[in-house]
Amino acid sequence: MDKSGGCLCGAVRFDAVNVPGTFGICHCPMCRRWTGSALIEVSIASEDITWTGAEHIATRANSEWAERGWCRECGTGLFFRQTKPGKWFGATDLPLGIFDDPNGFTISHEIYVDQVPDGLACVGTDHKRLTRADVLALNPDLEDDA
Repeated sequence: MDKSGGCLCGAVRFDAVNVPGTFGICHCPMCRRWTGSALIEVSIASEDITWTGAEHIATRANSEWAERGWCRECGTGLFFRQTKPGKWFGATDLPLGIFDDPNGFTISHEIYVDQVPDGLACVGTDHKRLTRADVLALNPDLEDDA
């Protein structure tokens, strides 16, 4: 399938072709620090992604084998990319949340499951679950663009 998306401020956009219908979740300490929870990502061949506004992308090598990219203007995390040859070399992992339409994907894998924080599991019915409408009703001053 083909998908598009971009950062929060719109300075960086992407169009991707041959997007798989699956996503993965990484609970490693670096991904947790980068995202604030877990990286939910769609892995796409790097050559299948076209960036617009690439001059607004900053990158940083967070290890000897990978880098992360973000928008210099708004700070949105844009990608994780392995830079050292290996199993995932040649792919760019895009966070599911930066797709214009994040629907149509199913989970294929979850890694570092032994490092999931004990309170992060979102299964079961013993916790409060609020819809978007519920949140807006509780916070009438919020703008309806979340």
